[in-house]
Amino acid sequence: MIGVTRQENLLETHKPTTSRRRRVFRDTEPSETSTASDEAKKIALSVAAAGLDKKARAIEIIDVSDKVDYAELLVLMSGRSDRHVHAIARGVQEELKEKLGAKPLSVEGLPSASWVLLDYTNVVVHVFQEETRLYYDLEGLWIDASRVAIPAPPDRLSRS
Repeated sequence: MIGVTRQENLLETHKPTTSRRRRVFRDTEPSETSTASDEAKKIALSVAAAGLDKKARAIEIIDVSDKVDYAELLVLMSGRSDRHVHAIARGVQEELKEKLGAKPLSVEGLPSASWVLLDYTNVVVHVFQEETRLYYDLEGLWIDASRVAIPAPPDRLSRS
């Protein structure tokens, strides 16, 4: 009986947790308590707008300014294929260069386009293929970080 009790106790303490994959595209309420600089917010919102122009999916801006020292905001978005991810990343680069004169310090992953990272110093942009985003689950890693609201584009507001 001792073995059974111990086994039951182990089962109780090691219950499987909910899959991390379910958290990726959850609805999170944007927080108004962002501590990121206005400059970082301007860049992040421009990145989000450029992503929307290229039909990126599930765009999320995460405020990590009070959690890490390498960036203030993370912008995450998804594409449907390697070509779509490549087009989104290039579109973000072109848009920020044209509108803000900003060039990324580093671009990683563009040739394979499974996960492209664009480093704009205080804003780090992650463009994923959907499967890769599910696998790495950065939203789950930063579950306790606040979110920055992304305003709806004017053309989508007029269709409502």
